[in-house]
Amino acid sequence: MVEATIEDKKLVVEILFRSFEDNMSVNYLIPHDSKRTLRLRELIAYSLEMCRLWGKVVISENRKACALVIFPDRKRTTLRSLLIMGRLILKSIGFWNIRKALSRENQVYAHHPRIPIYHLWFVGVLPEHQGEGIGSKILEEIMKDAAEMGRPVYLETSTHKNIPWYQKHGFSIYGKIQLSYTLFLMRSDK
Repeated sequence: MVEATIEDKKLVVEILFRSFEDNMSVNYLIPHDSKRTLRLRELIAYSLEMCRLWGKVVISENRKACALVIFPDRKRTTLRSLLIMGRLILKSIGFWNIRKALSRENQVYAHHPRIPIYHLWFVGVLPEHQGEGIGSKILEEIMKDAAEMGRPVYLETSTHKNIPWYQKHGFSIYGKIQLSYTLFLMRSDK
């Protein structure tokens, strides 16, 4: 895996859009209207920009997979973060979903330990390349990077079929958040 550059933004958004287009957790905040596709791409672009500020954006060497990682202990409110958030509100979730977004984020972070963690926010593989081991390879590299940083890896998933895959890679469920769907909270056991 390599760190994505600003020139990779369009590719990263495309990989994650195609990987998460029908994901319950992502779509929880996106109105189902004629602008849904644009709104979802803006949500992913927001996540990418936040990770560029306070984490990492990585891409597989074959450019078929990527991951967004954020380090919650590094997050700060800055003019740039406020502008990114404003764009998210205006172009993606809308004013009516601000409370819902903040509530979910607060619930997730309330379950995190009060130590520096490696929060795997998104990991995605182009759908036509899933099942080829690309996702496993990038996840293994993420786990190695986190270990080198001395940070445990935490993530959330609403996709039931992904739970055994994460468990195969050393994750366990440590909690659940019930929204209009179940959000499974997972952490690395390694």
